[in-house]
Amino acid sequence: MGERAQVWLWAAQRASAAVLAITVAGHLGVMVYAIRGGLTAAEITGRLAGNGAFLAFYTVFLLAVSVHGAIGLRAILREWTRLPGGAVNVLCLAVAVALLLLGWRAVHGLYALGGLG
Repeated sequence: MGERAQVWLWAAQRASAAVLAITVAGHLGVMVYAIRGGLTAAEITGRLAGNGAFLAFYTVFLLAVSVHGAIGLRAILREWTRLPGGAVNVLCLAVAVALLLLGWRAVHGLYALGGLG
């Protein structure tokens, strides 16, 4: 992989980390609010289902997780294994796609419970 691609991966890793810092803090804040407020799973689902802000927030969270996780895994595999660079890239791309698909299924599934999806 060329030097330019390495720079882009480095920048994407750092940018996704910054987004994750914000979204993880928001996610944890909402979790603490929900638990301390004594909300039930049904009440939480009722608030999130069909909520566009929820969908937008967790879509951003999902994109950041997918990018950050796949690039991080790539660095680990390149350092700890003898897999060829191309195989590592393909494997990590597959991981990113799997994270996106599975995460989207969860996020959109909860959103769609509101009958708007």
